[in-house]
Amino acid sequence: MSDRAALLFGVHAHQPAGNFPEVFEQAHARCYRPFIHILHAYPEFRFALHMSGPLIEYLWTRHAQDMALLAQMSRRGQLEWFGAGDFEPVLAAIPHRDRIGQLRALSDRLEQRVGQRPEGAWLTERVWESSVVPALVETGIRYAVVDDYHFFCTGRSAAELRGYFSTEEDGQRLDLFPISEQLRYRIPFAPAADALSCLEALAGPGEAAVYFDDIEKFGIWPETWQWVYEKRWLAEFIERVLASRHLRPETFREFHARSASRGIVYLPSASYIEMNEWTLPAEQAQRYAALVRAERDAGRYDAHKAFLRGGIWRNFLSRYPEANWMHKRMLGLSQRVAAAAGQDDRAQLRRRLYAAQANDAYWHGLFGGIYLPHLRRAVWRNLLELEARLDAFAPRPALARGDCDLDGIEELFLTGSSVQGAIRLDGDAALHELSSYPLAQNFGDTLRRQREHYHARALRGADAPPQAGGIASAHERFSLKHAIGPADLEPDTRGRTLFRDTLCAPGGAPAGICTYQLVATAGYSASFAAPAARITKTIALRGAALDVTWRIQAARGEFVTELDLAMPSCDGFAGRYLVGGTAVCGFGQPLELADAGELVLDDRFMQGRVTLRIDPPARVSARPCHTVSQSEDGLERIMQSATLRLAWPLDRDQAVIGVSLHIEADGAPS
Repeated sequence: MSDRAALLFGVHAHQPAGNFPEVFEQAHARCYRPFIHILHAYPEFRFALHMSGPLIEYLWTRHAQDMALLAQMSRRGQLEWFGAGDFEPVLAAIPHRDRIGQLRALSDRLEQRVGQRPEGAWLTERVWESSVVPALVETGIRYAVVDDYHFFCTGRSAAELRGYFSTEEDGQRLDLFPISEQLRYRIPFAPAADALSCLEALAGPGEAAVYFDDIEKFGIWPETWQWVYEKRWLAEFIERVLASRHLRPETFREFHARSASRGIVYLPSASYIEMNEWTLPAEQAQRYAALVRAERDAGRYDAHKAFLRGGIWRNFLSRYPEANWMHKRMLGLSQRVAAAAGQDDRAQLRRRLYAAQANDAYWHGLFGGIYLPHLRRAVWRNLLELEARLDAFAPRPALARGDCDLDGIEELFLTGSSVQGAIRLDGDAALHELSSYPLAQNFGDTLRRQREHYHARALRGADAPPQAGGIASAHERFSLKHAIGPADLEPDTRGRTLFRDTLCAPGGAPAGICTYQLVATAGYSASFAAPAARITKTIALRGAALDVTWRIQAARGEFVTELDLAMPSCDGFAGRYLVGGTAVCGFGQPLELADAGELVLDDRFMQGRVTLRIDPPARVSARPCHTVSQSEDGLERIMQSATLRLAWPLDRDQAVIGVSLHIEADGAPS
């Protein structure tokens, strides 16, 4: 075999937790099934596959015949399975104990299903931090794949990256294979002959050319189904590789067993090169992109790209406070699960925790990620179901104070048996979490509108041309899935919370944001004072209800409070406003009520409702809150929450205003 170079070909398959069943089915029909059947027809084409745990179970339940073909390919030595965290977490972002648990869970699943325990690992989003080495080694992983860019950042040249290298952490060795960026951009987008030529140029006899990337590029990305299957790109590529006198397809395990390490290397914290831009705030990301373009135009990019470092994956937790809040709530619950060692249902607790660690809702790049409400909802559903179980045998106090998300601002938790509220003590006296345990729903799970680096192109962008004779990668495309106007791109000046208050002068012009200080806590309630506005605000839990009361002295004009409520149906057909028991419109439509004493947000998808009881009646305006984000199909507007504005005239020396927010499941009494 030393007379030829090894082609180490791998693909990664994953669907986010909480994704819609029709997405799973479409992915199977357009990608997984045809890919499996074509590879099965070429037994000599060896390859590697990583598939996340929930996707394995879904496909084995729904499409067992196709999965049986994978098992057959495993038995005949054609297919090597790669491990990872079971629910596709970014290993660097979860505690060591959970890394161990997640890695073992997927390895156990593969051993049970296909009789193969993995020696190689796929790192989610190819996020590398050396701290993950001990967990990988402890769970039987001997090697992992990372991008060649990681190696370039250490001063290595492309000519050196023709095998694997070794690294260590605390004396524990892990070997690393560099994935070729050139191949990632050519497979499957360039003609098969061009892709083969690139492969043959990358490695010589006894060396290796490494490809490992998303399987969704083979049928799900735009134009790829026709290109890969109808026009036979994949079959032609495999046939050309098998006919090559310079290449031999091998598994990573085979190459690793017969080849020596090319030396020791220590990699910086990094992911794939595109993420360098995505992790940065909009202005800095635009500067970074401009610098990259300038280097490309000058012909210096390949020589200099190792020094054009952007951000790292963890920057997403700084960029998006909503992601950071989810992440730190997850870490807190991980500690509680670890402390619950004696509980009989600890395996179920861990399963919910691991599901909440799925990476997809914590960040955003080419795909919707954190911008997709159903992905965040899946995280919160698992967090809240887990928290409810933990509270059942280790109850928490009704009131607690601390800096949960480590942002320097404390939060106040009001925790009841069925509802929890979290108030950030930042002066707004507003709730940024309001969670129902029976419904496993956080009604504060919305997303503020902020600038993104791609917004600057939203009004002038166009698709990039395809590669010569091929098709354009989704990384090279830019299109509009929805019509986008300047107003859609205006960022929020305040967080999207519940019960944020403003005093307006006579005539409705804002006179000032109410700024509060915490003055007292008792039981399930907290009181705040806004001395400048002479307002006292009390927030209290009462069973499945949240009561908010304001006492306002000597003010004229108008008092306004705003709520952003995350409703699972968003602007779908299952969500509607009810007034007097009658549906008046959906959450995606505007609503104006002149004198409302009650408003119901009924969500048939959630199988529950939120009822606002308002005393005295208020003028109510409701609007959908949309954000603009990019996806592989183009820029899209996504509804995040229903924004309710409640306004009362102030024409007395003292006013008392109350709003009760009742959370009810279907079938529960009002």
